[in-house]
Amino acid sequence: QVNLVESGGGSVQAGGSLRLSCLVSEDSPNTRWLTWFRQAPGKEREGVATIHYHGNTKYSDSVKGRFTISHDITKNTLYLQMNNLTPEDTAMYYCAAKDGGPMYVALNEGGYKIWGRGTQVTVSS
Repeated sequence: QVNLVESGGGSVQAGGSLRLSCLVSEDSPNTRWLTWFRQAPGKEREGVATIHYHGNTKYSDSVKGRFTISHDITKNTLYLQMNNLTPEDTAMYYCAAKDGGPMYVALNEGGYKIWGRGTQVTVSS
């Protein structure tokens, strides 16, 4: 069983930075993918960044080069470093976990059964 709790959201000005954290309170050898999703008002939920326990990472085109996903195993914590934020990044951010699957679908929400409750990120112009 894996439990996920997000933190680190807040309000920032455009061009600012935030670091989101997701505490993985209970780890499992079956968990292979840890992924950040986001959902803005009126839009569908989208995968932002994902990391495999073996180290593979993938980013959505909208955040590539600005966001960095990492996993600190010693702290049981998933991070999302967000730089050069814009108002389009405003959304509720969630972390999620799943057991397996290929890289090309890792950013799709299908198959993710364990979710955190989210942390709000608001970027003003």
